[in-house]
Amino acid sequence: MLCGRWRSRRRRPEEPPVPAQVATPVTLPSPPAPQDGGSKRPGLRSLKKMGLTEDEDVCAMLRGSRLCKIRSRTWQKERLYRLQEDGLSVWFQRRIPRAPSQHIFFVQHIEAVREGHQSEGLRRFGGAFEPARCLTIAFKGRRKNLDLVAPTAEEAQRWVRGLAKLRARLDAMSQRERLDHWIHSYLHRADSNQDSKMSFKEMKNLLRMVNVDMNDMYAYCLFKECDHSNNERLEGPEIEEFLRRLLKRPELEELFHRYSGEDRVLSAPELLEFLEDQGEDSATLAHAQQLIHTYELNETAKQHELMTLDGFMMYLLSPEGAALALAHACVFQDMNQPLAHYFISSSHNTYLTDSQIGGPSSTEAYVRAFAQGCRCVELDCWEGPGGEPVIYHGHTLTSKILFRDVIQAVRDHAFTLSPYPVILSLENHCGLEQQAAMARHLHSILGDMLVTQVLDSQNPEELPSPEQLKGRVLVKGKKLPAARSEDGRVLSDREEDDEEEDEEEEVGATGQRRRAKQISPELSALAVYCCATRLRTLRPAPVPPQPFQVGSLSERKAKKLTREAGNSFIRHNARQLTRVYPLGLRMNSANYNPQEMWNSGCQLVALNFQTPGYEMDLNAGRFLVNGQCGYVLKPACLRHPNTTFDPECPGPPRTILTVQVLTAQQLPKLNAEKPKSIVDPLVRIEIHGVPADCARKETNYVLNNGFNPRWGQTLQFQLRAPELVLVRFVVEDYDATSPNDFVGQFTLPLSSLKQGYRHIHLLSKDGASLSPATLFVHICIQRS
Repeated sequence: MLCGRWRSRRRRPEEPPVPAQVATPVTLPSPPAPQDGGSKRPGLRSLKKMGLTEDEDVCAMLRGSRLCKIRSRTWQKERLYRLQEDGLSVWFQRRIPRAPSQHIFFVQHIEAVREGHQSEGLRRFGGAFEPARCLTIAFKGRRKNLDLVAPTAEEAQRWVRGLAKLRARLDAMSQRERLDHWIHSYLHRADSNQDSKMSFKEMKNLLRMVNVDMNDMYAYCLFKECDHSNNERLEGPEIEEFLRRLLKRPELEELFHRYSGEDRVLSAPELLEFLEDQGEDSATLAHAQQLIHTYELNETAKQHELMTLDGFMMYLLSPEGAALALAHACVFQDMNQPLAHYFISSSHNTYLTDSQIGGPSSTEAYVRAFAQGCRCVELDCWEGPGGEPVIYHGHTLTSKILFRDVIQAVRDHAFTLSPYPVILSLENHCGLEQQAAMARHLHSILGDMLVTQVLDSQNPEELPSPEQLKGRVLVKGKKLPAARSEDGRVLSDREEDDEEEDEEEEVGATGQRRRAKQISPELSALAVYCCATRLRTLRPAPVPPQPFQVGSLSERKAKKLTREAGNSFIRHNARQLTRVYPLGLRMNSANYNPQEMWNSGCQLVALNFQTPGYEMDLNAGRFLVNGQCGYVLKPACLRHPNTTFDPECPGPPRTILTVQVLTAQQLPKLNAEKPKSIVDPLVRIEIHGVPADCARKETNYVLNNGFNPRWGQTLQFQLRAPELVLVRFVVEDYDATSPNDFVGQFTLPLSSLKQGYRHIHLLSKDGASLSPATLFVHICIQRS
């Protein structure tokens, strides 16, 4: 049953016809902002479902507030902000009216709400306002922070508390509740005259809003079947019936009936049979009973330990029914091995928010990197005025930020998401005096967080473990050698000798380079476990390299080593840390494919976190597991010092992955401003691993249906090194004359992919949830 083919069936007469096949888009459909800034009606079905209609803070947000938006010392404008009736989005005023979707932001896209002067913008430009009136809304992805000042401290607190309640309620919603909430928010928008009745025209508008282009005749038949009052208007129960028919999942009904039999309910033993066919490790009768008590909505059925179709759908849409193994969503790996045995989430040019030629630098970029699980951040340090070192991309037009401000951001935000160690990768271009200032700032700001000496219990032959270094900050920098110069200062290898410097610092001040030849003893002393060095050769040296030495390579050199000395490179990385960074020629801060570096066991594969794309999707997928703590244990074949593994010669296929792409649900519209613009979705599955495993296959496209497209197509892959494989599910909007448009994706390690019937919960380009958008697939993994 586990690997059995999906059994096709005839379409029921009440089901909408499925057009020929195609692809999907990305942004969530945006509710239009009313001309006056939003409806002021207090009766809100969506917020009722969230249980927040009587909440004073939420009611105040519904009425709206005039808040001052702060961008600079001179740009400080008062704007109206108002929570929309869906409880999911906030409408805001603009000086120049734009498309409706440009007048809102979504609650689910908020990363954090900070009180007071807790953002770079408010610290720099909000000094004239008391902190109690200030708040910052930080967003996921690339959207800039929203720095706001309320008229009073109480009004600021209403927005802080109200947004916290809305976010908490949204996080606590089941997928089924999210779907119900989502469809009713569109229902409210489609009701053009707000009379709580829906004409056929309004229902057609609703269908277009939710991304389905239904045949007029079929849509009208469905409408009339629900119009029991026969007055060409649907209201109350009639609307609910229409929505129930619209949201039917025939493929889930068939699956349910396959196990439930004629009584149309699942007993605990029948549910257990389904779980066993799914390949669930915890498939026991007690577990089946627990699922019934958790997900069944009907109390009578629950008392008799029975599961109805609704309960079955709740289970399959829950995290337990998702493709990602639930046990892998928390820290489940051994965290007591040496640092070199882990992939470590790493950022390149962390301070940048855009390109490396003229983009702004910001401490907020570090905060965002930490929020994405990053554990190794880069600081490009240069001489600054007044004896204060600054961070920026040298010899370019990028803006500058103070070194000490970045260290304060590290102190305040580095351990919010993950308790495991953070590595500060210093690219040092400062003279001796400002290097000493850097060391002072590191000591005074980080205090006991900073690792300043070897741990007492540490084996000198290996690096300490993430567990031993919990809550600690490591400095990666140059270490003074034994030989000293005439003035008593120790000369280090020039940082510019590294290929990184050759490529990125072609032009520069000779004097500043000369200063960078010297390393201050104060800064050198902080390079305890991460001593930066050039990786000149992989040939055995007379004296074995120390585990504390960290080599830095450009992507080009790392690829060359992988091709020419794959196994030797892996053995090197089993004992020492290696950092890989993008070529300096990537002026637009583009990324390289990190999978090639992970194949060789490189731990610190640094990417431009500010640049979305498939490369960052792979990075997010790699570090999705193990509690998103930023550390993932490398496969055994990359950890053993005498391993024989070579990514260029991985051996014969050992695993077959078979994915049946069945259906998708509620895909977002790409162009919310064009009601008749419906996506033509296709699904592509990509395999990222050793070169012999890399592959991509896709379905046909489904024409004009982003609401409930169906494929029923099978895609199969043979894998030689499954322990390194990442599986990326991509939905695109097919276009015959131009490149397809991205709709959504989800990436995860094959080792964390569950078998059986699963929902894939799609993410946007920036990694934000596209809920309730999902793929429904059947997964079979056969290992030899």
